[in-house]
Amino acid sequence: MGKSQVGGAEATVPQSAGGSLDLNQLRTFLAVYRSGSFTAAARVLGLSQPTVTAQIRSLERQLDRELFERLPRGAAPAPFADELASRIGEPLDALAEVAGHGGDGTAEPVHLAGPAEFLSHCVLPGLAPLVEQGVRLRITTGLTDDLLDELRAGRHDLVVATVRPRGRALASVPLADEEFVLVTAASWAQRMGGAERLAALGPAALRGVPLVAYAEDVPIVRRYWRHVFGKQLVCEPAVTMPDLRAVKAAVAGGAGFSVLPRYLCLDELASGTLVLLNDPEDPPINTGYLVQRPGSSDNPHVALVRDHLLASSRDC
Repeated sequence: MGKSQVGGAEATVPQSAGGSLDLNQLRTFLAVYRSGSFTAAARVLGLSQPTVTAQIRSLERQLDRELFERLPRGAAPAPFADELASRIGEPLDALAEVAGHGGDGTAEPVHLAGPAEFLSHCVLPGLAPLVEQGVRLRITTGLTDDLLDELRAGRHDLVVATVRPRGRALASVPLADEEFVLVTAASWAQRMGGAERLAALGPAALRGVPLVAYAEDVPIVRRYWRHVFGKQLVCEPAVTMPDLRAVKAAVAGGAGFSVLPRYLCLDELASGTLVLLNDPEDPPINTGYLVQRPGSSDNPHVALVRDHLLASSRDC
């Protein structure tokens, strides 16, 4: 093993049979390991894909170990790659942070991504003080799986995810809980007999009321049905829109019923535009997670935004 000083601490760097390994190759290995593909690692490092492939092959020859299984889409780490990543990740991140100091003092924008509804209602209003302090933000909205793939490829610094990321390459921290509520417009509530009839008949009380949903497979509504009623949803949506704010607008306008995050409906519930059809003691809850791009960022504003979100978003 070779040793180097990082931040006053001794870091252990693996060696090949012929001596110390090349740090650039180790950085490339770590980028492939964390991003899950040679193509994504090339984008993160600013290298060509053939260069990344050549460095990994050279490192495998020096170690006499296979590090990755090449797949049609991406690269799966071999068992030895897990061990190597755990040994070199922290020292290389520390070196990257030290090497990144000494710029012109102007931080790059922080690239933040997540669901449009949650970012709009619970995140962006609370980030206003940071913008006043000089933090620049670049916001992207989309579906969690797509955004996490882009995070691995280095396109985002932070992602608000609706599910905990799979695997060990992405670290996540619980950010906030969403409570889901069953709602309809006041006109439909009156026609169907309101919450009292739902309590008496169960989901059958909604027969004939159109369903408005986020997607054709109605994942949010199906989960509510299983959790609250203990039954499988058999109703197909009359209207689908991939934006919960649009779903809320359609329901408030009288298009039917839906299941929405409570934070999204507070004003409409208070004004009577939307009516709460059910108020179970144990409502469905979904936990959102804050996920940071693998590796250490030399942009201090990334940590500033991350810490601010963790301190404030639970109040949404």
